[in-house]
Amino acid sequence: MATLASAINRPNSELKNAAFIVAGVFSAAFGLKAFLLSSHFIDGGVTGVSMLLSALLRLPLPVLLLVINLPFVALGYRQMGRRFALRSALGIGGLALVLAVVPFPDITPDLLLTAVFGGVFIGAGIGLAMRGGAVLDGTEIAALLVSRHLVLLKVSDIILILNLVIFGAAVFILGTEPALYSMLTYFAAARVIEFVLNGIEQYTGVTIVSEHSEAIRLAITEGLGRGVTLYQGKSGFGKRGDQLTERDIIFTVVTRLELPQLRAEVQRLDPNAFIIQYGIDDAQGGIIKKRPLH
Repeated sequence: MATLASAINRPNSELKNAAFIVAGVFSAAFGLKAFLLSSHFIDGGVTGVSMLLSALLRLPLPVLLLVINLPFVALGYRQMGRRFALRSALGIGGLALVLAVVPFPDITPDLLLTAVFGGVFIGAGIGLAMRGGAVLDGTEIAALLVSRHLVLLKVSDIILILNLVIFGAAVFILGTEPALYSMLTYFAAARVIEFVLNGIEQYTGVTIVSEHSEAIRLAITEGLGRGVTLYQGKSGFGKRGDQLTERDIIFTVVTRLELPQLRAEVQRLDPNAFIIQYGIDDAQGGIIKKRPLH
C-alpha cells in the first residue's frame, strides 16, 4: 500500500495527474478488450470479480466495473480524501465508458501472448492511474480497510488471499486452462505496475559499516553527490573480539543504476566493509537523484 499512498500524495499538477489517468484508462481498456475478453481470461482484484460475474451472469462488464468498484472508492474517501475519491471515480467511470464505446481490435489468438501482453497493458494502465493519484481497481482500498481489523495480516497478504479466492473461483467458472492463463496475466500486470511506479531506477537503501567511514562518506557525498546519514554504533562483537570500538555507520539512498558504482567505491576504500542493501518503494527530500516522471 506504500506505493499507492506515495503516488496519491505526490504533489503533481492536476493537469499532469489527469494525463496519467487518461493514459492509464486507455491502456487498461486496451489490455482488457484487445486481449483478455475474447479469450475469456480475467485479471485479479475487483476487475477480475467483475469479469467473472460478467461471464457467469451475462451482464455488461462496464456496468459491473462501476457497481462493484465505486463502493470501495466511497470507503476510500474516508481514508485518502476527497481528491483521491474524485480522481478514482473519474478513472473508473472513464474505464467503463471506454470499454463500452471504443472499439479495439482482437490482437492475437495466441493464448500465451494474450495472457502476457494483456497483463502488460492492464498493469501499465493501473500504474499510470496510480501515478496520477487514482485507482482503477478497488482491491487495495478493500485490503487496507480489512488489514486494520486483522493485525496479523499485511495489505499485500490480504490482496494475495483475495486473488487466490478469485482465481480459485475462475477454475470452476471458466475452466482450469483459462484460470491458469489468468494467473499469468495477473503476475505480468503486477510486475508492470511495480515498474511503472518505481521505474528502472528503483531506490535502494544502503547501510555501510566500515573502519574507514569518513573516507566512504566523502566518496558518497563528493564523488556521487548523494546525501548520507551517520549513526553512532559499536563494533567488535565478531571474530575480531569484544573491543566495543565506536564507529560511524553510514546510511544512504541511491538508485539501482548508481548501486554498482557505490559498491565499487566502498570496496576500493575498504574491502572488509559490511554492506546491507534493500529496496525502497519511494523516497522524497534530501540529496537523492530524482527519477524520471516523478
